Amino acid sequence: MQDLDDDWTLVIHGGAGVIHPDHMPPGREEAARAGLHAALEAGAAVLRNGWPALDAVEAAIRVLEDDPCFNAGRGAALTHDGAVALDASIMEGAGRQAGAVAGVSRTRHPIQLARAVMERSPHVFLAAPGADRFSLEQGLEQADPNWFVTPERQDHLRELLSTDADQYDVEMKYGTVGAVARDRRGHVAAATSTGGVTGKRWDRIGDSPVVGAGTWADDRAGAVSCTGSGEQFLRAGTAHAIAARMLYAGETPDAAARAVMDEVRALGGTGGVIVVTPACEGIWHFTTPGMYRGRVSSWDQAEVALYRD
Repeated sequence: MQDLDDDWTLVIHGGAGVIHPDHMPPGREEAARAGLHAALEAGAAVLRNGWPALDAVEAAIRVLEDDPCFNAGRGAALTHDGAVALDASIMEGAGRQAGAVAGVSRTRHPIQLARAVMERSPHVFLAAPGADRFSLEQGLEQADPNWFVTPERQDHLRELLSTDADQYDVEMKYGTVGAVARDRRGHVAAATSTGGVTGKRWDRIGDSPVVGAGTWADDRAGAVSCTGSGEQFLRAGTAHAIAARMLYAGETPDAAARAVMDEVRALGGTGGVIVVTPACEGIWHFTTPGMYRGRVSSWDQAEVALYRD
């Protein structure tokens, strides 16, 4: 490893769930791996140039939001009414500035809108029509709501409605996307983006856009992004809880992630987390059969993985 002052690390996820070779549609594994590599390269290019971790996590997420393999942006899960309602959050560790949006339907990159909320508004969290109006006022790239919809996601919704089941995505093979990074200046950042769960009703919001539940960044501890059973992650305050154990109890990122995910499991939830520390450690931990994930650093080449092994 190089001098720590010049090091950087990026870790990403593309969702956790029933990810197993036997459950993969033809071509899915190859497409998912390619998407993860593309996101890693987008974020790594930022960090190599000495730019902020905040820019890196946004760059990585934007790639994943455009990739229909993942439940964010294009290819997002559909609501009970067949629409898209996109959520995202972003946070930087130096000043703990954060921005989040929920239920947006026209911004091509919801993570860009979350950052605009953080940097161009006096608020942290905007939702639904108000967030969409703010996006237009800020001149962010828009997309027709139909652009986000894919035939595969329409099939998922039809299957859900035909069985009167709830929260189909709990058993999905892919989902929410996230990124955490540490830049050359020692600052950390985190970002998370999602379409939520298939068939969601009543403007349901999960953990992904909630600062402290699905996303957290603090230069004193590290950055965290989560994916999984949103309701249980909300109840556990998962992202902040992991960082708090690292900051106040001195736990390693792996120990903190395992302890908090045990709490999530006790509440009836499953999923995964990615963590990066100011010391450039980058880890993941998940309690599902698999998680789309990848990492790259200034001293190590990019690696991606899908399954538990």
